[in-house]
Amino acid sequence: MVLVSAKEMLVDAKKGRYAVGHFNLNNMESVRAFLLAAEEGKSPIILGVSGGTAKYMGGYRTIADMVSGFINFLKITVPVALHVDHGTYEEALDAIDNGFSSVMFDGSKYPIDENIAKTREVVEKAHAKGISVEAEVGAIGGEEDGVINSGECADPAECARIASLGVDFLAAGIGNIHGKYPAGWKGLDFDVLAAIQAKTGDLPLVLHGGSGIPADMVKKAITLGVSKVNVNTECQIAFTEATKKYFAEGKDEESKGFTPRAVLAPGLEATKRVCIEKMTLFGSIGKA
Repeated sequence: MVLVSAKEMLVDAKKGRYAVGHFNLNNMESVRAFLLAAEEGKSPIILGVSGGTAKYMGGYRTIADMVSGFINFLKITVPVALHVDHGTYEEALDAIDNGFSSVMFDGSKYPIDENIAKTREVVEKAHAKGISVEAEVGAIGGEEDGVINSGECADPAECARIASLGVDFLAAGIGNIHGKYPAGWKGLDFDVLAAIQAKTGDLPLVLHGGSGIPADMVKKAITLGVSKVNVNTECQIAFTEATKKYFAEGKDEESKGFTPRAVLAPGLEATKRVCIEKMTLFGSIGKA
């Protein structure tokens, strides 16, 4: 199995009224965990890579080669897309040239005309190589690679302008945020989501900040056009808690318990469990 564009899997999700999970890579263990979860659940999957992760893991080519190698080694048969998450213009182009099958150009920080101009260029370069493109309108709240946003709701008319460029899926702010949701969070704005969908037709929509959003809200968002849900924080927390428990129970003092593979194994399994739970919530189990 080779890496595939995310376009077809999201078109299928849109038609089937389910969503495909986008899970952020953080290390080698997360690569294994997500691929094994997808294979076990017979679910398509999108593996996301932020700019910070790309630097940590050796760049886009290194990650693309690693993921492709694991797909072959683990005999993965389900569709896997390798996707840039919240990429700058330069990061999107770098990934296009270095083995990724899907990219996100996040131009939400720019005035809409500049966002459109840069998005158009990314679409042209990516589509020439069969690579899918995600764009963003309306900054997602929280922190992503050091950029902090309070969160905002996208303008449906601006979403329509970006959609007309031929992007394959669109992230639009509807009150969602990255990271942990604070007390008093108002929840998703479904009226805005419905208005965006009305303006963008059959275009698959993306819900960022999927960690911590109540299950009923996630399910409702999917009925209103969301076909891709991003998850990162919950997987990171699960990994860390499992690792803490390993040390708290003194497992590192047992024979060979100090080896990195042994130390990180519980985190890998915890990450895999969360991934399968999310795929079940999104309705993608058995859809590969």
